[in-house]
Parts: sequence; C-alpha cells; structure tokens
Amino acid sequence: MAEVKVPELAESITEGTISQWLKKVGDPIDKGEAIAELETDKVNVDLISEESGIIQKLLYNEGDTVSVGDVIAIVGEEDVSTESKETVKVGNVDEPTSEKALQSEEKVQEGNRANRPIASPAARKMAREKGIDLTTVPTVDPLGRVRKQDVEAFSENTQQTLQTEEKVESTKSNQSSNEEESKPVERIKMSRRRQTIAKRLVEVQHTAAMLTTFNEIDMSKVLEVRQRRKNAFYEEHDVRLGFMSFFTKAVVAALKKYPYLNGEISGDEIFVKKYYDIGVAVSTDEGLVVPVVRDADKKNFVEIERDIAELAKKARENKLSLKDLQGGTFTITNGGVFGSLMSTPILNGPQVGILGMHKIQKRPIVIDDERVEIRPMMYVALSYDHRIIDGKEAVSFLVKVKELLEDPEQLMLEG
Repeated sequence: MAEVKVPELAESITEGTISQWLKKVGDPIDKGEAIAELETDKVNVDLISEESGIIQKLLYNEGDTVSVGDVIAIVGEEDVSTESKETVKVGNVDEPTSEKALQSEEKVQEGNRANRPIASPAARKMAREKGIDLTTVPTVDPLGRVRKQDVEAFSENTQQTLQTEEKVESTKSNQSSNEEESKPVERIKMSRRRQTIAKRLVEVQHTAAMLTTFNEIDMSKVLEVRQRRKNAFYEEHDVRLGFMSFFTKAVVAALKKYPYLNGEISGDEIFVKKYYDIGVAVSTDEGLVVPVVRDADKKNFVEIERDIAELAKKARENKLSLKDLQGGTFTITNGGVFGSLMSTPILNGPQVGILGMHKIQKRPIVIDDERVEIRPMMYVALSYDHRIIDGKEAVSFLVKVKELLEDPEQLMLEG
C-alpha cells in the first residue's frame, strides 16, 4: 500500500481545495500520473501518485480542504472487487463496505447507547464553530454518522429559515421591501482564488497608505512606431508588437531612477530590490492573476512580448505554475483592454507601486498658442505606498514614464 499525500507547494501556500478527482476507487494509476486537481490560492495543481497500482481509497470529497502533508488517497497492488467498490460515506472518507464499515456501525450503536451522536472530526469542528447541537442535525448516512456536509446543509437551512422569518416580519412593516426581497437571487460560492483575491485587496488597503497620482500620455509616436514595424516584427519573430513591451521598458527605466518604487517594507526596514521582475496583470475566468516577467531590464522588446504572450496564454488555460506567480517587484495592469478610461489600481502587496494603463482615446490637445490638434491620449495612474514613497517621487516617476513613451528613441536608449 502507498499513500498519496499533498506535497509541499510554496512557502506561502499551506492548504488547498480538492476541485476534482481525476481517478475513482478501482481505477489503475501509473507512477507520476495525476490523481486529483488541487485548487490553491494562486494556481491549480495536479496531485501526483508516486506509485503505480490500483486506487483503493479516496479519503476526501471534492470541495474538501486539505493541508500540506495530508494523505488523500491509498494506492495498492490488489484489484478492488465489485463488493468493496460499494462505499459508505464516513465523514470525508469513502471506505469500502468491509470490516471497517462494520466497526463503524458498532461505534454508531455504542454512540447511540451513550446518547452521543457519532460524527466525523470535520463535522464536530464545524458544529463547534457554528454553535450547532449535533443531536439536532439530521443525516442520510446509513450508519447514522453526522458528516461535515450534513452540518453545512443544516446550517444553511437554519439560516434560510431565519431569513424567511425576517422577511415575514419585514412584510408586516414594509410591503414594498418584501416585494424586492422576493425577487429571484442566485447564490454562488466564491472560489478559493476569488476569496484570496478579496482578502488580499482588503488587507492591502488596511496595511498600506495608498495614494494615486495621474498623468496623460500622448501615444502618437508609439502608435506610429508600432504601425510601421508591427508586420515586420511579427514576420521575423512570430509574436505581435503590443503596448506592454513599451510600457515595461519605460517602467524599468523609471524604476532605475526612482528605486524606492521597486522596493517593499519589512518591519522598520526598506528592501530596495536591484532586479526588475515586472508583474503583468491578466484577467481570467477565475479572477485576476499577476504572472511575472523575470529580469525585464535584461530583455529586449521581442523577449518581453514573447514572455507576456506565453504567460497570458498559460493564465487563460489555467496552466500557470507557482514559479510564474512568485515574486515580482512592480506591477503593470491594463484596464484599457476592457474600455476603462481612468481607474485607481490597488497595490499588489507587498509591492509598493502599480501602474495602471487605460484606453487610448483621441482628444483635442493644445500644442501652442495657435494650434490645437487631435491626439491619441492615454490616462495613466500610479498607485503607491505613501509610507516610503513621497508625492514628489511618485509624480516624477510617472512624468519619466510619460517622457519615455512620448519619445520612443529615448526609450530604446534608456530602457
């Protein structure tokens, strides 16, 4: 027999949720083959069997939370008979109908004699947290054992009952309010990643003194260079010339001049990083992720565009690795692809700076006392941690980015 355990994932990741089993009891599995998919705060990870054999047991259900080191399945050499494939739910464990099931039944009977309900550890823990008396929780388990799912269902039903009673009381006092509450509503459980995103966004606003400064960039020359070179660029390098490489190079040059924006706070110290790993925010169906372009200062336009294209593709296919997401010294996010004209980006902690790009829109611009021209303009926003970044430094950083993008030749020399 061999145990399949949740492996060490990353320093900041200690648990995850089993999003789906890729194998079932009785299935053969080869060494190195995935048995389940684990959803973590950052990425989805395949859990691998280190031995070949037959799946004997699956110790958790889909949706259960597991920690690093937990045994999630048992792999053995012998085949699983038809009789033993019939399983009973015992807490979070699918166990074959065998001696263990009979032992469980005896425990249930003993528990009944002691007037103490038999329940899985997970069920007892949840009942304690929610203040629920386990003797009041109904269960569909043939052995009478209360499972975590039973406690969840009971809690939800109780909550719904309370909500219904509140609505009835509200109806007596306010008929119009009742009509509004009775409209159809869909309840959707937040994914682990969305919960983590929500938690971190709130945390950064509580822990950082976040401030945002704005400017606008005349994108005429960048558009002219891109229009003139994009076909040849694609034919030669098989990657499209976008705006992100221009902005990445401009950001790196500005970070070199204003290095505190490339740092982070640790206690009463400031870590000023002498490398430039630029995070590029990518929107996926599961939420926003920020894969990192490593050593952006050492890469040319082709290498940056290629890295961004590859990372974006992996993000949308849910194939990013933890290495792709770890670290990062500064972040760029582009709300312009969705039509945003102006926004205030939120810091990607523990970083102290994030640049927000927006939609390019033609506007009348005063050139001098006699001329007004229509130019393609983009608002840009720099959010920063005011604890270590002063307003003058933040504004100067953004002006530097503006100057470089309005003069691509200078950008190519300094970036």
